[in-house]
Order: sequence, then C-alpha cells, then structure tokens
Amino acid sequence: MDKFVIFGKKKLSGSVEIDGSKNAVLPILAASLLLDRGQSVIENVPNLADVSTMVEVMEHLGAKVEKDLPHKRLAVDASGVNKTVAPYELVRKMRASFLVLGPLLGRFGKAKVSLPGGCVLGQRPVNLHLYGFSRMGAKFEEEGGYVIGEARELSGATIFFDRPTHTGTENIITGAVLAKGKTTIINAACDPEVVDLANFLNKMGAKIEGAGTSQITVTGVKKLEPVEHKVIPDRLEAGTFLTAAAGTAGYVELTNLCPTHLHMVLIKLAEMGVHLEVNRNALKAKGPSRLKAFNMVTFPYPGFPTDLQAQMMSLATVANGTSHIRETVFEDRFTHAPELGRLGAKIEIAHDEAAITGVETLKGATVMASDIRAGAGLVVAALAAEGKSEILRVYHIDRGYHKIEQKLSHLGAEIQRVEAD
Repeated sequence: MDKFVIFGKKKLSGSVEIDGSKNAVLPILAASLLLDRGQSVIENVPNLADVSTMVEVMEHLGAKVEKDLPHKRLAVDASGVNKTVAPYELVRKMRASFLVLGPLLGRFGKAKVSLPGGCVLGQRPVNLHLYGFSRMGAKFEEEGGYVIGEARELSGATIFFDRPTHTGTENIITGAVLAKGKTTIINAACDPEVVDLANFLNKMGAKIEGAGTSQITVTGVKKLEPVEHKVIPDRLEAGTFLTAAAGTAGYVELTNLCPTHLHMVLIKLAEMGVHLEVNRNALKAKGPSRLKAFNMVTFPYPGFPTDLQAQMMSLATVANGTSHIRETVFEDRFTHAPELGRLGAKIEIAHDEAAITGVETLKGATVMASDIRAGAGLVVAALAAEGKSEILRVYHIDRGYHKIEQKLSHLGAEIQRVEAD
C-alpha cells in the first residue's frame, strides 16, 4: 500500500483540468448493459480504480469493453452479456456496482447481485432500490449475502421515495427504460449525474422526462440504439481543488468544469472570504490570508454535497472563529474528525453536528484515510499544516481522484507518493 508524504504551508498556484465525473460515468456504464446490439462510446472517462471495478463487473457479465483511458475513452458492446450474477468479490469493492441490478432486471427479467461494499458510511441500505422494483412487479429474496430478483416483465408504476436517493433514482431509471408503460419517481434525486444518465439514455432512444427535478417520468421503449456520449466534469474533484487552494491562501484556475454544479459550494467559499471569478466552463479562486468561520448543512442536491463535507471541515480547522457543520445525508461521516485532531484541530462532535474552532495553524502528523472524501479532506488539511504529514491508505483516495498528487505538485505542493512501511 502507498502513502502520501506532504510538507505543508506551500501556497498553491496554477491551473488544473478537471476530469470526468466518477459518479456520472459509473451509472452510465451500468446503463450501457441495456443495449443488446452495437457499441456505445463513452468519452471524458476518468482513469480511476472505481471505473476499473465497474468494467470488471461488466466484463464478468459478458460485455466487451475496449479501454483507451489515455484518451479518456471506453467503448462498450453489451450484446454478448450472458450472465445475470454480479459476484461478491467484485461488488464488495464498490457500492456503485449495485447499479447493475436495474439494467439486468430491465433486459433479462432476473438478476443476482451481491449486497454492496465500498466506503463505510453507516447505514446505506438498498431497501429503496428494492421497494421501487417491487412496485414495478419484481420479487426479491436474500440469500447468502445476495439480492436475487425476478420479474416476468417490469411494468410502470409510481414510486415514492421517503427521501432522495442518488443511486436508487439511477437504478430505477435504468430498470424502467425497457419496462412496459410509464414509471414516475416522486422525490427523485436532482443531481447533475442523474441528468447526465438520463441524457445518455435519451440519446439511445429512451423516453425520460424531468431529470434534474424531484419528479422523473420514464416511458418504456422496446429498443435502444448505440450512441456516443461525453461525461460531465467531476464537481467533487473541482470542489476539492478549490478547498486546497483556499486552505493554503493560494490561487487556482479550474478548467473543463460546470460552475453551476457547484453553486452552494461557491456560496460557502465566498462566505469564508475566498475570491471567486466564474466563467462558463472555468473558475478562478484565490484564498484569503485567513479564512472566516462558517455554518453549513449537507443536503441532497442542490444542497451542499456531503462528498465535500470533509474538505470543508479541514478549512474550518484553520478558519478564524467557530464553524458549525451538520451532516444529514450519511451516518458516521465524521470519521476524519479524530484524524484532523491528530493535526491539532479542535473539533467537538454531538450526534450529526460538529463544532470546529479554528486554530492559527495545524501541525504535521501521521493520519489515515477511511474513505474517498475523508482522505481528500486529510490531504487538504495536510497542505495547510506546518511540517511533515503522512496520509496512510491512499487507495481510498485513488478511488475518486486520478493521480491527485501529480496535479497538486503541478500547483506547487510538496507531496509524494511512496510505498508504506
């Protein structure tokens, strides 16, 4: 296993091109399993461990995937898919693998998918996925850690989610594309990645309306056609580099991104004193000499993204005053707080709320990443800290960021990837 060695207190400065969105390409890849003819081409694909895992799952099912990751391109031919079992040894690596349930049920009427793994973020049940498909006529049983679903034919239904579920919305959409009749999802997730999935499927011939709103309607079609599609930029990678610049009183220009996807994030950064210049597909940010304290609540899109909460907490640790962060999306998503404490942060946690009193400076220490975004938050904190820090278990970070250390080095950070002891 590798680790990052970081010598902090270096002002970042320069330009970064943002990669394609991990959380958009994974459901798009899963949805490509619906097509029983031809080859679809997906562009702007990030070269990430999670993308490789999804490709492994698809190849196990019988799809042919031509990989040209230096050019950020995948070509998928799912005409040869002949299996409907997604095994534990693959699905355990990444929760998003569960997204193959919808395409398999929609195309074949049956699926056996291992209960998912991935980041440890408290209860992340798949019951909403199963509830939705049950409304459409599927029957499920659990056996040996697998969800086994069957449906003679999926039929349109009205599905009410108690709260927006990102992957649940995507799974139901893909399952409903070839279903009989009309499916309506009430309280659907509004995320840009859901919109990108709908755009991909609509290009193929699907009939999806309302993506990006809380009510999505899918009218089933009989066939789909191969397409070419470019994945949207990764708003979470962009947000991470914005916080890295803010935490070092640095300057960064981000290219190949959609600033509108970061609306709430930009509002909070501006409240902290970060100077922002927003263009159509680019963004410039300059951090102040000392950040201001802030209050923040994570919430499904268009609220503040939970996947940038750890990075913002890292900024709060060196801000002037006491900041308050409430986490409403996932349980157990403050696992980075004790690690930030090792760097000298002053954080008090009560249930789903954290109070962070900023210090003049953090001090380097050895810390451990527990998930993708917690790891990114620790990188941001180490960049702002005095002296040497080591971040262990960076394989978590690699799941969501392609060679983040190289991009940060290009901005002037003193960061190296070395083999852990």
